[in-house]
Amino acid sequence: MPYPELDVRPVAGALGAEVFGVDLGQPLDAGLIDAIRRAWLEHLVLFFRDQHLDADQYLAFARRIAEPVEYPMLKGLDGYPLIVPVVKLAHERVNFGGLWHSDTAYLDTPPIGATLLAREIPPVGGDTLFANMYLAYEALSDGMRRMLEGLRAVNSSAKADVTRTREDRLADSGAKLGPGTELASVHPVVRTHPETGRRLLYVNGGHTVRFDGMTEAESAPLLNYLFAHLTRPEFTCRLRWQVGTLALWDNRCTQHNPINDYHGHRRVMHRISLGAERPV
Repeated sequence: MPYPELDVRPVAGALGAEVFGVDLGQPLDAGLIDAIRRAWLEHLVLFFRDQHLDADQYLAFARRIAEPVEYPMLKGLDGYPLIVPVVKLAHERVNFGGLWHSDTAYLDTPPIGATLLAREIPPVGGDTLFANMYLAYEALSDGMRRMLEGLRAVNSSAKADVTRTREDRLADSGAKLGPGTELASVHPVVRTHPETGRRLLYVNGGHTVRFDGMTEAESAPLLNYLFAHLTRPEFTCRLRWQVGTLALWDNRCTQHNPINDYHGHRRVMHRISLGAERPV
């Protein structure tokens, strides 16, 4: 799809595109925002380089895409509670959210999207992988799709693997939830994107613990198959960050995985969660 107002260049066959020639710190007219949203829906994740925005500019752009919402786990910046710092310090060995996941699927109304702005990056490493859940669903056999239709899955904030990735930040950034608090919600295994009408796979290794009405042991064989399937290389793209890179992804139809390969260096990102919507 052409975007006369934008220079949009796909980065991989599965998803992802870089957008050139736009300064997101400037006022953007409705036509340009519409073009950005159309490109976002088509490519699922957009990358904007050289966006050196202050907090007010960053929030102003986010609000043109969807109303920002607070992240339930960590406090935001002083004076800007909707901007959450995502940090790995040089001495730490674990990175926050360092596994394949869809953001906060344990909420009844997860965010429709998110944006991440690179403030400080390591000299090498720290890339992020993104995966296309439309393709993950469409590549399943007809029999598998029929079996998944109508199933619902329980998603939890307390799944062990993802909990381990949060320990450093919960210790020093002030968790917003009390110790031992668990958030959980039940969502369709196959959902329909409300804007595109496309079907997609909606389980993730970070938060999905079992099928509704089944035990974890009963659910594990099929869930583990789906977790491996949805990260097949042909469904993915890879972002190499630079200071000032801004990524905007559709949380409804993508998953992401920040790669933890930069021990001994700091990585500082600022994140804004966008919108809230019940999966159907």
